[in-house]
Amino acid sequence: MKGVELTPEVPVEEVAALAARAEAAGFDHVFASCHYNNRDPFAALTRAAAATESIRLGPGVANPYETHPVKLASQVATLDELSGGRAVFGVGAGDASTLQNLGVERERPLRRVLESFEVARDLWAGERVDHDGTFTARDAGLNYAVGDVPVFVGGQGPHMLRMAGKRADGVLVNASHPDDAAWAADRIAEGRAEREEPSEFTSAAFASVSVAEDGAAAREAARPPVAFIAAGAEPPVLDRHGIDRERASDIGDAIEAGAFTDAFDAVSDAMLDAFSIAGTPEEVEARIAALREHLDGVVAGSPLGPDRATAVDLLGDAF
Repeated sequence: MKGVELTPEVPVEEVAALAARAEAAGFDHVFASCHYNNRDPFAALTRAAAATESIRLGPGVANPYETHPVKLASQVATLDELSGGRAVFGVGAGDASTLQNLGVERERPLRRVLESFEVARDLWAGERVDHDGTFTARDAGLNYAVGDVPVFVGGQGPHMLRMAGKRADGVLVNASHPDDAAWAADRIAEGRAEREEPSEFTSAAFASVSVAEDGAAAREAARPPVAFIAAGAEPPVLDRHGIDRERASDIGDAIEAGAFTDAFDAVSDAMLDAFSIAGTPEEVEARIAALREHLDGVVAGSPLGPDRATAVDLLGDAF
């Protein structure tokens, strides 16, 4: 997989133009990030589908908390229809600090994600669904035909990665460092070993990437996404990279309070190195190659770089 994440913090038309640029640069997947404080990802993906011809598109990743999983399945199915069968379903537990702004608790995240995409598969297959688990559905169904939509689970914890290896079509690993990618590959393999029937599967690092000819500017642009990643990282991940847990917790508190400048300023060099690939084209190319030693592909995630359009072109050559 050679993918790119486009964040609808910019107007939808700009997302569509960047998707067309990514397709021209040789990318095969475009994901739109899903956060309530940005523009609607499915509106952005709709325009991206109209602006492209072959690239696959999907939420990267949607969470089944702020949107009911049955509704989410229908949104993805609609995208598949209007894109001519190019949709993928990226689904994960969501960002805890952002969901807390909505009063949403991420209860039983693994079960919620698993149940959501299994129900979606049943709906896409034309079945009527009764479900009583982490969410409820009563005689739910879609009144239109849906094609085969691949499911990619987003995650970084051991249980989510094993589950993805066992049950999904692919996994988007929240990892920008080769050590994290290597560890994740082992967890995915454990899940794959428990799979009842062999099937195609794609693993990809969903990495925060920032590239520019000016390496310092690229690292500075990476601070906002790294703040969110550090705030949501599990303690073992922080420990693996020697990152202070209290500092990461303080960043999370600042994000929840809306003090984004304070959160971004608190990002350390160690956090940038662990949770992003940021630097010159040559530096980024080397790091991407290191990730691909452990996983099947890489999705270049936000921020891409100080200038998104230029970054897409540079990344097209770096993969």
